[in-house]
Amino acid sequence: MMSSSDHAVSELSGDGFDACVRFLQRLIRTQSMPGEEGDIAMLVASEMRALGYDEVEHDAAGNVIGLLRGLGEAPSVMFNTHLDHVDAGDPADWPHHPYGGEIHDGLLWGRGAIDIKGPLAAQVHGVARLIAAGQRPPGDVYVTGTVQEEVGGLGARYMAETLRPDLVLIGEPSRNEVRRGHRGRIELRVQVRGKMAHASMTEIGRNPLTVIGRFLAALEDVDLAYDPDLGTCSIAPTLIGTDQTSGNVIPGLAEVTLDCRTVTGQDAASLRAQLLPVLRSCEIEGSSSDILIPQHERSSYAGYEMTYPADNPALSLPADHDAVRTAVEVLAGPLGAEPPVGVWDFATDGGHFGLAGMTVVGFGPGDDRLAHTVNEHIVVDELALGIRGNAALAFHWPAAYARAS
Repeated sequence: MMSSSDHAVSELSGDGFDACVRFLQRLIRTQSMPGEEGDIAMLVASEMRALGYDEVEHDAAGNVIGLLRGLGEAPSVMFNTHLDHVDAGDPADWPHHPYGGEIHDGLLWGRGAIDIKGPLAAQVHGVARLIAAGQRPPGDVYVTGTVQEEVGGLGARYMAETLRPDLVLIGEPSRNEVRRGHRGRIELRVQVRGKMAHASMTEIGRNPLTVIGRFLAALEDVDLAYDPDLGTCSIAPTLIGTDQTSGNVIPGLAEVTLDCRTVTGQDAASLRAQLLPVLRSCEIEGSSSDILIPQHERSSYAGYEMTYPADNPALSLPADHDAVRTAVEVLAGPLGAEPPVGVWDFATDGGHFGLAGMTVVGFGPGDDRLAHTVNEHIVVDELALGIRGNAALAFHWPAAYARAS
């Protein structure tokens, strides 16, 4: 049976929910590509202050951090989403303008509606339900928005070293289901050197594209790592290029980028070590090859600079982990039933927090299958459930986890 305080925390008044919807519309109308999150960071911070968060600040990387102080009776928890989004592409390809934040037939449309501004709004306003109800959480509750998640996680990498809550709730879209992990992402660059020549003189040249072709075919037979929870590692060639712009020249250099979706226990060095012998076996006379681990140099809108490889680690908790089980139990009330538990196919900032030793679980409104598409939208009623779920998690989850542990 829910107590009167539970009802106060979970209830969504018309004014409160309408304010969240308007906030989400403003978020969508504020473009925030990676490295350009300054305006949306100010918008989020302003909303947190208006809602009554105890502290609101921007860290050195430009991340936004809101704090609702707890009673010191339970572990601390961080609700996390990111501030950036991917490019919308041609607006003409969208049913509704990608930055319009329009509502049609109960659906709120736009780039970021589910990845990630819908879940962001649900976290900011969900935790604020406690403030509106006059309830202090048992432990400190942080609500954070990180920068540059879409390009490797500069903000999360910084935050993982500077803010150490006990629990982390990643708000990527999960259809209001619980997520207990995700595959990681590693980017590798295959580089083959040959010998440049006129395209009519194939006997003189050493075409590196021949090696690339053989290697891509050989990838089909590579025995990739398997995890019973996350499935099999996958490798997708995504970009290919040469040192030539002329179509009648055998190139001297060819490169192909590999997008590798990894499982637990894999890192860039081990995957390179597995694939390099395959590449070398595909060489032709006069060619040489290597697999590089690219290093990305990034600078945030706040001027913070970081160099790192594209190596977001995989994340996995057992299905019976106390953090997973108690999150499901807490969510059963506001959602009307225990939500399903699964894993994400894509990587999230949770990998960086998990690598730093934090316990990470996922929950957020929105259909993740719509992410990065021209049909991106969020069901308004689903947003309401996401707010209720986040409010309940902020109020009950850390204490329930502590009791179970």
